[in-house]
Parts: sequence; C-alpha cells; structure tokens
Amino acid sequence: MQIAHDILLRSYRSMRTIRDFEERLHVEFATGEIPGFVHLYCGEEASAVGVCAHLSETDTIASTHRGHGHCIAKGVGVDGMMAEIYGRKSGVCHGKGGSMHIADLSLGMLGANGIVGGGPPLICGAALSHKVLKDGGVAVAFYGDGASNEGTTLESLNLAMVWQLPAVFVCEDNGYGEATGASYACAGTQKARAAGFGMPYFDCDGTDFFAVYEAAGQAIAHARAGNGPVMLHVNLARWYGHFEGDAMTYRISGEVARERAEHDCLKNFRQRVTEVSLLEPSALDEINTSVKDEIEAAVKAAKSAPLPEPADLEADVYVSY
Repeated sequence: MQIAHDILLRSYRSMRTIRDFEERLHVEFATGEIPGFVHLYCGEEASAVGVCAHLSETDTIASTHRGHGHCIAKGVGVDGMMAEIYGRKSGVCHGKGGSMHIADLSLGMLGANGIVGGGPPLICGAALSHKVLKDGGVAVAFYGDGASNEGTTLESLNLAMVWQLPAVFVCEDNGYGEATGASYACAGTQKARAAGFGMPYFDCDGTDFFAVYEAAGQAIAHARAGNGPVMLHVNLARWYGHFEGDAMTYRISGEVARERAEHDCLKNFRQRVTEVSLLEPSALDEINTSVKDEIEAAVKAAKSAPLPEPADLEADVYVSY
C-alpha cells in the first residue's frame, strides 16, 4: 500500500494532536475549571484519522459523545475547540455546546452528540443531500458498540440501504458501552447485522493506522461511487474511562496498561514509517514539539477568553433560511 509522503505527515500530526489535546484535557478537567462532562478519545486516534484522511471539507461526518478526535481529524482548529470546551465566547460554537455538542458545519462536522445513536439518522439526511445534489460527497457516521444496539442506528442502516445512500457507518467498537462489555450486551456480530440489511462490510484493527486507512479507503470509495452504504467495523480500545471521573472498576487489572504498551497507534505508526525510511524521526519529533506548543497556546487562550454574555443567550438559537 502506497501512501503519499504529505498524507503520512498530515496523518501523524492529526493523531499526535488528538493524543496531546486529550491528555491535556485529562489534566485540565481535574482542576474543576471545565464545565460539563468530558469523554476522551485516547487510544482511538487511528480510527478517526484513518477514515477522515479520505474525506474532503464537503464530505460530512456525525460524531458521538466522544467527539474531539473526530473534530480534529476533520480539520476543526484546536483553539476554537479548547475555547468551546471551556465554555468561552471564542469557542467554535460560541461556548454554548461544550465538549459533547462541539461542531463546525463549515467543515462538514455535524457535531458531537450526547444522544447514543444520534449520529446515524443525521448522516442519512446528509447522505441524501449529497445524493440529490450529485456533489460526489459521502456522509460518515461514527458510533460505538453500545449505539449499535439503538433503534436509531438499526433504522438508519435499513433506510440507507433502501435509499442507496452514499453513507459509511463506522462502528468504533472499544468493547464497552459505558461500563457494560460488548460481549455481554451485543448479540451476534456486527458483520451479521450488516448482512441482515444486505450491506457490504469491512473490518480492521483500529490500533493500526494503515489497516484503518486501507479499509476506510475501500469503504468510502464504494459509497462515493454510488454503490450504496457500507459498514466499517473498527476494533480498538479507549485508554480512559467512559467519562472523566470513571473509576473503571469494570475493567480487568492491567488491561489499559497492556493496551498502552502493545497497541499504541502512534508508537506503532512511528516504528513502521521509520523502519522503512518513509519518514525521518526528526520530522516526527518536530511535529511533536509543534503540537505541544499549539496545545499549550490553545489552553492559555481559552482560559483568558471572555465568557458569553447574558445577551448572547438567545443568539444562534434559530436559523432563517
């Protein structure tokens, strides 16, 4: 599999940005300065980046409650994101959405979503728009193994097939729906669920950027060519709890430590590209430093940014067409 040099660099930077953004949020949330809930994406970076590497700004995605990684992979700036999570007026949603409702429609990012299974129906609408307008676009729904049991998701799979929509349903299977193991709560297999609707199915190792990139490329090309929807099943693991503050007592002792040691998508990416001289270690080190500085600046700017005023309360509530 040949991947252009600039795509490799851009993908590593995106994964590194997600990792550092989330790790910094883990620290900042503990100070009590961030309102609401935060759900971190660490360990899952290769999924968002491997998928979104095949998308343009005119393609659309819908996210989950764990949406920061999808935002960054789709091109949303960390300054606006950090300010939004801090509830500041300079945030990408003017401080009104916060972590679980962060969005940037100008980039085709329809938003994180506090409703489990809330993204797939939105993507059916977006995919229908792409189909009617004949703009060549595709719509991607990220959802978890827990959301795969929701009626909204199953109805969306059915509708997408009936209407032959250019949609890709990405099941990010991290093994837990909140604190409930997928092996307990999800009957059958995701492949069998796709087959039940006659939907093509791909799966991949979500800790391997190259595996995600290849599988996502095939899935997205299928949908973009007008061949109807596809399911992409990505197997991965989250490193933090369902939410910040989750004690994770439902996880086996040493489970997360093993994932960090053996299945770190960033570490594995670096090893593979440097072993065959696709990228120089110095280039990756420069990205690490640059991203660290970018995150630091975003935190400082967010903390000093103004809060929304009472007069802002009713602004942006309705949209006139």
